[in-house]
Parts: sequence; structure tokens; C-alpha cells
Amino acid sequence: MDVLHLLDSIDSFVWGPPLLTLLVGTGAYLTLRLGLLQVIRLPLALKYVFRPEKNPGPDAQGDVSPFASLCTALSATIGTGNIVGVATAIKAGGPGALFWMWIAAFFGMATKYAEALLAVKYRTVDANGQMSGGPMYYLERGLNNRFLARMFAVFGIGVAFLGIGTFPQVNAIADASVATFGIPKIAVAVVLTLLVAGVTLGGIGRISETAKRIVPFAAVFYVLASLLVLLCNAEKIPGTISLVLQAAFSPEAAFGGTLGITMMLAMRNGVARGVFSNESGLGSAPIAAAAARTNSCVRQGLIAMTGTFFDTIIICTMTGLVLVMTDVWNDPSLAGAAMTSQAFTVGLGSQMGQYAVTIGLIFFAFTTIIGWNYYGERCTEYLVGVKGILPFKMIYILLVAGGAFIKLETIWLLADIVNGLMAIPNLVGLLGLSGVVIAETRAYFEERAAGREPALATD
Repeated sequence: MDVLHLLDSIDSFVWGPPLLTLLVGTGAYLTLRLGLLQVIRLPLALKYVFRPEKNPGPDAQGDVSPFASLCTALSATIGTGNIVGVATAIKAGGPGALFWMWIAAFFGMATKYAEALLAVKYRTVDANGQMSGGPMYYLERGLNNRFLARMFAVFGIGVAFLGIGTFPQVNAIADASVATFGIPKIAVAVVLTLLVAGVTLGGIGRISETAKRIVPFAAVFYVLASLLVLLCNAEKIPGTISLVLQAAFSPEAAFGGTLGITMMLAMRNGVARGVFSNESGLGSAPIAAAAARTNSCVRQGLIAMTGTFFDTIIICTMTGLVLVMTDVWNDPSLAGAAMTSQAFTVGLGSQMGQYAVTIGLIFFAFTTIIGWNYYGERCTEYLVGVKGILPFKMIYILLVAGGAFIKLETIWLLADIVNGLMAIPNLVGLLGLSGVVIAETRAYFEERAAGREPALATD
């Protein structure tokens, strides 16, 4: 067995039914214990995101505003998974995979809430005076398990270096720029490296400010382009939704039993790609949440859970409906970004669709690169202290510089493996500290009901 086949076998094992069950099961467990908080408290969470905030007072700690913290997390979360990942899921699992992405996102909102709450509660200040938090800190300080904390940090650095943070994003930008605009790869690599260096060397302040400006623009641009496709094909929307629901539970009836797509295949691809896209349970987003300037871990948890809502319920849904509606997922010659690009081209009846997908992909991939730089930096700081931050950033920038020229088959598999392994210690921490999550949530809403809610954090 060669290395590629060995890694493929390991990847299939890591992302098999046990991990997927643990990811969704943790979200389902937290959903029940929190009393459907992601539904009942979603309006309040959205108000916290969009409403101008009051001064938090002298007891509020943090490096950036709650909204900037959310944008930093979204910058790493909204990426190629929203364009390529959805296409991959539907290609392998049929239209029904989109339904299972919704299920993963629904339970994932409760998981993301718990992650961010714990990240703020157990955060600390590093030697440079910056906030440090995330799974490594609530595993050590909350669960008293330093081994799991170190395991998470090592895997987090691996994901930043090997996969989500660098190579797939850089390749996506380079390939899209070449195909759509004819820009040479070397030019893309040089410009991208300079931009990444300029942002990431400025620390969390510059990363969050960049994310706060790019992420809302990129998300709104892509959603508007998707809405334009949906409006141009409005008569197909009822049938598209019907097909998604039918294929989720009875693919044989939906496709006449000729495609070899089963309910389990639709479920596995939908859940796996949904989790890959919104990162609920992986433990990455709470690292950004810990930097928020706030005096309430519950409030930041509510803000953070909207990230999964925006990522999957809105953006992935838009992509999925366009792919199913235009029927390009049935074309055996198309896959990944090319499939999504063709869907938008068919939907709009012009090359505008290709430009919309390419521009969205470039923005999403760039913000993922800078977001994952911060995640890897915080994991490095946890393991070796602040002295490791600059060397980490230098290596990260070098990997970005070479990412456009690297073949991805092996790297994708390594990234997938480390990504899945990163989730395991985090989920153990969430289950072990679920009582803390419930107690903090109950205390916050009791205080709020009594009219003693702390002042909202400033933006």
C-alpha cells in the first residue's frame, strides 16, 4: 500500500461514523440541555451582532470588539467549503446532502455557543498582554487535563500549516485567478504573500479589522449573486426544495435507483461537509471568541453561534440550491469550484456567474488564510509561549508563498486527518464541561430577566 492509499484509509477512519456521531451527538446533547437555545435565543443573538452596543465598563477584558471577534471567526470559517465543499457534498451524496448539512448546522449552533462561552470563561492573558483562549485553555483550566489541551494545540498548528489555513486556500485563489482573469500564478503568489504578511504581522488587531471589512462585504456580495440566480429561476425553487427533502430520506425514489446514492451516503457527505464548512465542534472558532472585549461569556457565546447560522443556513444553502436547481451536479465532467461556477453561469445565463463565484472564492479564501494564522498563533503561544509567535508567522507566510505550486492530493488528506483529530479533545472538553455551560447560561438569563443585565460590550 503506497502513502496516498494509507492516508486515504486513515482519513476514512477518522471521518467515519464514530466522529460524525460524536460531532452531531454532542450538538444534540447540548441542544436538549440548553432547551433549544439556538432557536429560542437566535433573535437575541442577532440583535447582539447588529445592534450598536453600549460601553462595557471597566471590568470587560479583551483585545477586539465582539463583532470583530465574530468576523475573525467567520473569516476562517467562511471559505472554500462554502463553494467547493457544498459542491463536493452534493456531487457525492446527491441533493439530499444539503438537508443533512442543515441538520449538522442546527445542532452545531449549540456546540458553537458552548465553545465560545467556555473560551471566554477560561481565557487568560499572555506575556504580551493579549487574550489567549480556546479549547486548550478550557481543557487545562476547566477540565484539568493538560494532555488533551496540548494534543489540541498540536493538531491546531498542523491544520493551520498543512491544510485549511494555507494550501487549499492559496491554490483556490491561484487557480481561480488563472482560469477567470488569466493572471499568472507567480504574480498571484507574490501579491497574496505580501498581503498576508502585511495583515498577519499586525497581530489580532489588524487581522480583526481586515476581517471586519472584508467578511461582511464578501458574504453579502455572494449572497446577492446567489439570490439573483434564485430570482431568475424562481419557478424552480419549490421543486428544488422538494427534491432536496425527498432525496434526503428516499434517494431511490428521487433518482429512480440508478445513481447508487443511498440515504447513508447523503447523510455522511452532508454532515461531514457541513461540519467542515461551519467548523462547529472542531474548536477553532472559540480561539477568536476568546479575544472579544466583553464581560459576559454567555453573550459572546450567543454572538458566536450566529457564525454557524450565517455560514451554513444562509451561504451554504444558497450554493446548494443553485447547484440543485441548475442540475449541474449531474454532470460527470464537473466537480468542486468548476461545478459551482458552471451552476451560476447556467443560472444567470451569462459569464457573470463565473466572475461572481471567482470573486467570492478569492475573498473567502483570503480571509480564511488570515483567520487561521491567528488560530495557529494562539496554539503556538500555548505550547511554547510568546517567543514562538514570530517564528510561527514566518513559517506560515513561507507556506502561503509556496502554496500555489504544490500538488494537493496528499496535503488534503493530511489536513483532513489532523482536522478530524483536532475535534476529538475539544468534544471531550465540551461534554465534560457541559454542566458549566448550563450553569452560566441559567445564571445569565435569570439576571437578565431580573433587569440586571451587564452593559453590552462596545464595538
